[in-house]
Amino acid sequence: MRKLGCLGLILVLAAIVGLFVLVQDWGGRGPAPRNMTFTVPEGASVASTAERLEQAGAIPSASRFRLLAKVFGAGTPIKAGEYRIPAHLSQADILKMLQGGKTLQRFVTIPEGLPSVMVRDRLMAAQGLTGQVDVPIEGTVLPDSYSFQRGDSRQSVLDRMQRAMLKYLAKAWENRKPGIAVTTPREALILASIVEKETGKADERRTVAAVYSNRLKRGMMLQADPTIIYPITKGRPLGRRILRSEVQAVNAYNTYAMVGLPAGPICNPGRASIDAVLDPAPSSALYFVADGTGGHVFADTLEQHNANVQKWYAIRHARGER
Repeated sequence: MRKLGCLGLILVLAAIVGLFVLVQDWGGRGPAPRNMTFTVPEGASVASTAERLEQAGAIPSASRFRLLAKVFGAGTPIKAGEYRIPAHLSQADILKMLQGGKTLQRFVTIPEGLPSVMVRDRLMAAQGLTGQVDVPIEGTVLPDSYSFQRGDSRQSVLDRMQRAMLKYLAKAWENRKPGIAVTTPREALILASIVEKETGKADERRTVAAVYSNRLKRGMMLQADPTIIYPITKGRPLGRRILRSEVQAVNAYNTYAMVGLPAGPICNPGRASIDAVLDPAPSSALYFVADGTGGHVFADTLEQHNANVQKWYAIRHARGER
């Protein structure tokens, strides 16, 4: 009897030790030497995924992973997607990640003022997206960072960008201030695209919007340089100074040769520029010119403006610029 008792004790101890080893194996340091990305295809099973995890070096044994997943995994199915597995992540945490669907998020960023030809460039360059996409209509994309997963289509991401613009513009239009110069959301979008291109300084955006709003109300030409460039490059950088012939060119965008707004947006404006057009600063300014610091100096009269222009020319001359 004593021998049987000792044998029973030994078996219990062995079971405890075995369980301890299993728990340590399951929750201990994994074999992956470095961070890796791992994709679970749609409809993949734990068994097939375990084989691929072993091949990738993320787990020591597919068969042991399947066994331990049954014991400790609570029976929750794994989810398809692309995952970022950190170096030496435990088998327990790998399964938890796959069950929780915490997939790797990729992003494509559209800065404020990016023209649509360059929006397409960014979408086409984004690794992990699939399919082709046409150049979107100018002004229909809301600048922001958009997440996607490997295998998403470029068109699906573009659709989200355009839905975001429609939603934001509609909400902003509802909150517009009375007496503004634009009469439709599209006009607001067009003017916002000009404001976006004219200044990158947040503290003067509403004043720039006020200048153009005041000009529209008075029936003055907007005379916005970016509108000259747009028909030439479709919004890409010109890379040189504007030619006199281009200033004088008559087309649907050149606001030096027409009164009122151009035919359409000249870029994809951001939220702040849209807001500025719908709530411009309380200013009577009609002119502005660069001040040499990255900002602008504003003027109510042509006489004041001409004096400011001369100061700007003096700054350029001192810098050795023509």
